[in-house]
Amino acid sequence: MRDRKLIQIGTMEVRFLIDEDQSSESLVMFEFVVPPQARVPAAHFHRDVDEVIYGISGTMTTTVDGNKHEVHPGETVFIPRGFVHTHENLHAETARVLITMTPGLIGRRYFEEIASAMNVVGKPDIEHVKEIMLLYGLVPV
Repeated sequence: MRDRKLIQIGTMEVRFLIDEDQSSESLVMFEFVVPPQARVPAAHFHRDVDEVIYGISGTMTTTVDGNKHEVHPGETVFIPRGFVHTHENLHAETARVLITMTPGLIGRRYFEEIASAMNVVGKPDIEHVKEIMLLYGLVPV
């Protein structure tokens, strides 16, 4: 049986602790696992959602409106809605962070759709990925 809480996007993992259904879309919380030298996602902002990144292990580099933040274990970065941001792992160790978003409009369903669009043979259809992002209030820049 497939673990409905775990979503693989390429080599990255999203493991939901609280999804949009459990919280009536008030928030989502998930562990985000990013292997060394990976960059995700495309630079974007959220129209209606605030995001908090909390470091668990390794180092995640989160860039918010051009300012790079190295998120180490126990450190936090707050990303208000409307702020352009991206995440990447520039280091040799796998990065694990806890992400909380409120309200919970960008949840499990969004990541399942993105995984379906990205986990394909050959190159993903980037225009389709952008359509999914926009549908859930993520605006690519």
